[in-house]
Amino acid sequence: MRAVLACTVAFAVLPLGSVLSYVIQKGFPALNWSFFTSLPKPVGEIGGGMANALVGTLILVTMASTIGILWGGLIGIYLSEFGRGKLANTVRFAADLLGSVPSIVIGLFVYTVVVMPMKRFSALAGAIALGILMIPTVARSTEELLRLVPQHIREAGLALGLPRWKVTLFLVIRGALSGIITGVLLAVARVAGETAPLLFTALGNQYWHSGVDQPMASLPVQIYTYAISPFEEWHRMAWAGALVLVGVVFTMNLLSRFLLRGQSLARE
Repeated sequence: MRAVLACTVAFAVLPLGSVLSYVIQKGFPALNWSFFTSLPKPVGEIGGGMANALVGTLILVTMASTIGILWGGLIGIYLSEFGRGKLANTVRFAADLLGSVPSIVIGLFVYTVVVMPMKRFSALAGAIALGILMIPTVARSTEELLRLVPQHIREAGLALGLPRWKVTLFLVIRGALSGIITGVLLAVARVAGETAPLLFTALGNQYWHSGVDQPMASLPVQIYTYAISPFEEWHRMAWAGALVLVGVVFTMNLLSRFLLRGQSLARE
């Protein structure tokens, strides 16, 4: 049975290892200092980089986190601490349903309600789309982690005469903070690699951004644009961008696992 389990683990890890090794093989030779500091070169010129896309991705994810973490966290707190009855069940069902909606549908929705009224693509629309994608992950992870806090901690705080909101803020949330941060990191890692919603919202830009109400470059869209092009130099840059993006997502997932493991050890 141990041999069977080892084989199943190998089959599960093999696709991940194959993808990582292939991306490293294709992307590492194209990585250099210019990739992180230079703008894309025009068609036919060798070199250049994706500095604008890297900065754009950082801005988009930061703006999206402001939306997704705030709303998702508030929803998770409500479901865990205050939500009861049909309304809470409806909110929970809506969060689960939103989490299963394809990201391209979210992009089309934001395109309709934000891009079309503004009459232009913008970083703001892209951040809203990514923020909506973050909400269900943050909400459900926050709810589940707050439920793991022992009930007697809440009762002790209430017995001391603390208001319910202070018990929730200073005792319950503080006790589950590392786990909540883990859920937030997983949500951020998910949206950092999203391409489809940004094609309908932030679109892209070959230059530095000029404001959140204007189109903005992002690493996933830049990789997509370069990958479907017929130019070999752009293909090389696309592999380098893919390696950086995979590295960022991998690091964030690894950090979230480390935080979650630290919380488990602290409980033991």
